[in-house]
Amino acid sequence: MSGGALSRVRSWLASERRAEDFRLPPERILAPQLGLSRAELRKALLVLEAEGRLERKVGSGTYLRQASDVELATSVSTDVNVLAGRTGPLEAMAARVALEPELAQMAALHASPKQLLELRRLEREMRAAPDWSVYEDLDAAFHDLIAKSAGNPLLYDLHRIVNGVRRIVVWQRLNPSDGAPQGGYHSFKEHDDIVSALERRDHTGARAAMSAHLKSTIAAMTAGG
Repeated sequence: MSGGALSRVRSWLASERRAEDFRLPPERILAPQLGLSRAELRKALLVLEAEGRLERKVGSGTYLRQASDVELATSVSTDVNVLAGRTGPLEAMAARVALEPELAQMAALHASPKQLLELRRLEREMRAAPDWSVYEDLDAAFHDLIAKSAGNPLLYDLHRIVNGVRRIVVWQRLNPSDGAPQGGYHSFKEHDDIVSALERRDHTGARAAMSAHLKSTIAAMTAGG
């Protein structure tokens, strides 16, 4: 992604002092307004989301975050875009393999019943996602909630950094822009295995299920599909 695309989106968001919780237009409308391709716009929005300036609400849209939330989200002072610029897809996945199985293991011990119900809902909705864009947002929310459920704020912040980088450098190569996940998509069963282990409070099983899922994703990515 060119720096110009990101700067253009930043300038547009800053213009007219857009209100907090302002809902952005759909990408198909906003991209031509800003003179960008949808791919360029989507990458810029992913960067801004990773920085904490935007929030995607599945089924609702993308919103500007409250100023207090932005300050909190950017308190780690990490430029995700810079990290993404010097990180390859396999490096991003290796970071996930090092971190997320441990978070899943902790989540099996600490996740609340409400969090488990939400994970199961996200798992079901991913199977019904109408396109890859919706699936990506649901997938990100799924992994974010597992990290949050682990109950360790520092590890959660580290996960947010890794997740922000991987959304920029991995998803653009892993999935096509059109179509939707098919019924046999490998992640469907893998997500179910993860949630089932969490529901059983099986910390060893949750760790193994997350590790298997990430390794399967790496295999799909390196195979080009």
